[in-house]
Amino acid sequence: MGTPDTLPRRYVALGDSFTEGVGDPDPARANGLRGWADRVAEELARLAGGDFAYANLAVRGRLLDQVLDEQLDAALALGPDLVTIYAGGNDLMRPSADIDGLIDRYEAALARLTGSGARVLVFTAYDAGWAPVFRRLRGRTAIYNELLRAAVDRTGATLVDYWRMPGFDDVRMWDTDRLHMSDLGHARMAAEVLDVLGVDHGLVRPDPGPAPQVTAAAQRRDDLRWVRTFLVPWLGRRLRGASSGDGVTAKHPDFTVPVMS
Repeated sequence: MGTPDTLPRRYVALGDSFTEGVGDPDPARANGLRGWADRVAEELARLAGGDFAYANLAVRGRLLDQVLDEQLDAALALGPDLVTIYAGGNDLMRPSADIDGLIDRYEAALARLTGSGARVLVFTAYDAGWAPVFRRLRGRTAIYNELLRAAVDRTGATLVDYWRMPGFDDVRMWDTDRLHMSDLGHARMAAEVLDVLGVDHGLVRPDPGPAPQVTAAAQRRDDLRWVRTFLVPWLGRRLRGASSGDGVTAKHPDFTVPVMS
């Protein structure tokens, strides 16, 4: 896939906030976001030298079943030769999630995607074992990832192993909500995805340098701010049965030419 003749020409991205690009704001873009998928599409378009199109069906807050119900048929109808999909992260934050059932449905969807002839990239969930609060999900995330690896092997998809990626244990790779990648994280992820594709790309992995020293008092203030601005609203939405994606539509539901930055 390293030459213009072998590069993908029709790329469709599926998923939730991770793929929509939350944490990488750009007011000039659809939904006010850029994100790693946009960055990948831009680089593939540059390398292809024309005749490249990109669709991004991802919507924040979507559970795995919602991603599959709302995006799978639409993606297949576009006839892509490259698909990326990340789903299930929001399910893992719910104690009642049936992980075996999730993977069964995910595998069936992956089989449909690979059966279409597209190359399909699938992401493991991230290892947040270093992060307060989210480290509580580490065990169930590890189980989910092992089951997903087996599903990827059986369907002939390609794994993007987010769980094992180094460098994301730096807080600067994350947005202030501590859940979504920052612009630095999205830039790093775009390079990782292109590496998995085997593309000789021009993206540079960001190097933020040594981490700044944070006093205990400053960390407590930041933790309280996080509780007020993220945790409390998130719990409120859960109690109301609401989602951050309510009223949000896909950035690019049809093929478009990527915006070149």
